[in-house]
Amino acid sequence: MIQPSIQRAILLTLALVLATQVLYIPMATTLVFFIIWICLLLNMRVNKKPLSKVWTYLLTLSALISIYLSHKTFIGVDAGVAVLTTFLFAKSLETKNKRDVIIIFNFALFVIASSFLFSQSFGMAALVLTALMSCFIGLYRLQTIGFSQNLIGEIQAIKQDIGHVGKFISLAVPFFILLFLFFPRLPPLWHIPIPENKATTGISDSMSPGDIAELSQSSSLAFRIIGDIQALPPRTELYWRGMALDEYDGTKWTSHFVNQQATQFDVSQILPSKTLKYQYLAADPSVMWVMALEQSVPTEPRFLFGQDGRITPYRLTARTEPIQLKWLGIASLPQVVQSQWLAKLNTRYVHQLDYKSQRLAQELWGKSGADPERYIDQVFHWYQNNNFVYTLSPGVLGQNRIDDFLFGSRQGFCEHFASSFAMLMRYAGVPARIVVGYQGGQLAPDGKSWEVRQLDAHAWTEVYVNQNWRRIDPTAIIAPQRIDGGMQDYMAQDRTIFGTKQSTWAYQQFAILKKVRVWSDYASYQWQSKVVGYNTESQQQWFKKLGVNSAYAGGLILVLSIGGVVVFYFIWIMWKKRKSLSPLEREITNFAKKLPLNLQKGTSESFRHWLQRLAENVPEQEKDSFEQAITLFEQEIYVGRALSSQDIQCFKALLKTCTQSLKNSEKGLS
Repeated sequence: MIQPSIQRAILLTLALVLATQVLYIPMATTLVFFIIWICLLLNMRVNKKPLSKVWTYLLTLSALISIYLSHKTFIGVDAGVAVLTTFLFAKSLETKNKRDVIIIFNFALFVIASSFLFSQSFGMAALVLTALMSCFIGLYRLQTIGFSQNLIGEIQAIKQDIGHVGKFISLAVPFFILLFLFFPRLPPLWHIPIPENKATTGISDSMSPGDIAELSQSSSLAFRIIGDIQALPPRTELYWRGMALDEYDGTKWTSHFVNQQATQFDVSQILPSKTLKYQYLAADPSVMWVMALEQSVPTEPRFLFGQDGRITPYRLTARTEPIQLKWLGIASLPQVVQSQWLAKLNTRYVHQLDYKSQRLAQELWGKSGADPERYIDQVFHWYQNNNFVYTLSPGVLGQNRIDDFLFGSRQGFCEHFASSFAMLMRYAGVPARIVVGYQGGQLAPDGKSWEVRQLDAHAWTEVYVNQNWRRIDPTAIIAPQRIDGGMQDYMAQDRTIFGTKQSTWAYQQFAILKKVRVWSDYASYQWQSKVVGYNTESQQQWFKKLGVNSAYAGGLILVLSIGGVVVFYFIWIMWKKRKSLSPLEREITNFAKKLPLNLQKGTSESFRHWLQRLAENVPEQEKDSFEQAITLFEQEIYVGRALSSQDIQCFKALLKTCTQSLKNSEKGLS
């Protein structure tokens, strides 16, 4: 029969395992695991026998079926870890003896560690460490259950167990730190691919009116920029480009397949006015598009530079790591696609929709004298003179969305203005397209990196004039403070952007959530950069600070440091042991060191019996010193009378006399 304290440790461990994986395994599988956990809890409460094999097989089969229906396989990161967790919970249903419990906890250690395949975030690390501590407590209880008296409550028992296990772990921490810092950092032998159906957050490859407005109400982190923050362009030029959308069907914008084709050019042949090397660190590695400053190129061969300026990896991996990029300033990148084809693609529109907007475009085009530059100014003036409102609550548009927005609601977010502006350009025969990405951002709390959040999501327009794509942002005309100060400041200054109803309450909720996320994201960044991102380059930089220039020297430091820790522990343990002895026990220890092996004190032998045995080896007239030493020792140990310093010196002298008597007796026998 398994003791209740161990059963509670098993339940706690399984609950923590489920907590680390609940966001990554199928909902039906999670429900099966919860049912198993409830069954274990009820069995512990009523002291019943484990479930029958039929129920065990049925629940296990249900979990496996749900995994297969969700993933269509049992192989891979998500499915594989879910299968392992299924076997762990199934084994817990048939746990009967000590051997089963040992298997449960050791198997749980492996399953808990596999949770890092889902995420290596700070929150996941905290959950994993808590689950590991629970496993260690269970194993500790398994070894000490025969010595405990179960006279204290469960809460007090957990505190004591945490204290004991924590002491063991603290002794191992210096070795972990030394191995982490100095052990050679090898490149990953493989990368974990991200499944194609993996859900992502942020900018997508299509856009409908309202998509970015919904995204901009989230304060979650989108990505982080690492590098010389002071060298970044002004805030008004911080346009983080994702991709271009150039096909519009009257409802949503999508990207033509030609944009995904790679552009081949020699960066060294471009003469930029200014360059900046920086790193891009995505908050979610499953996002396909690298959001880079416009006119940026990747410096790593594993990334593709598309026809529309997009930067995408050839293969997505689950590893969150900085991406090296280079900004070329205002230099124009070469256009590979022929301008005639670009003009045809980016002037197409649905002729049966938005007749009012088409007539407006023709009217303004005529006033501009068919000059694209003057026409752009005419459209800008028309926006400024018709009282458009920048809001996160634009309302619902009908079938003729451009007409409904330009002549109806006149309330919208960046995608409404960019979409309507691009279509007004196309109606007049001027090539135009939408670019989606982010604009602005904020300095991180440490002032050493730049944070761009989902609320900074943005859409703008590109117009093809003078054989080049020119960025035009209609939002800068309608709400210039959004571009000048950033979305966060704009929300704080003009709370009506949330809508006319309960705008203050909506902003307060948003502001509180944003503050929490800023600091949690900062903690996660420190974890990712200092721990998860500690690679060969980081280790070499650490070695340089210590004046170490080779891996061999680092290995030598590692060996010497571990040896030093071992020696320190040995000295510390001996010192603690000696300090815990009373003055009489220290004198007895010194006395025993001078004796031969056959005269040493036995394990179960009392001090009185030991000295009486030693006295048998000396003459009768010298036995008195042995009896006096026994009397002094028993006065302190059994009577409880504290001995004075004179008594201790007397005890020391008596043991010295005993030693001399034993030596004289040994010489006489020889």
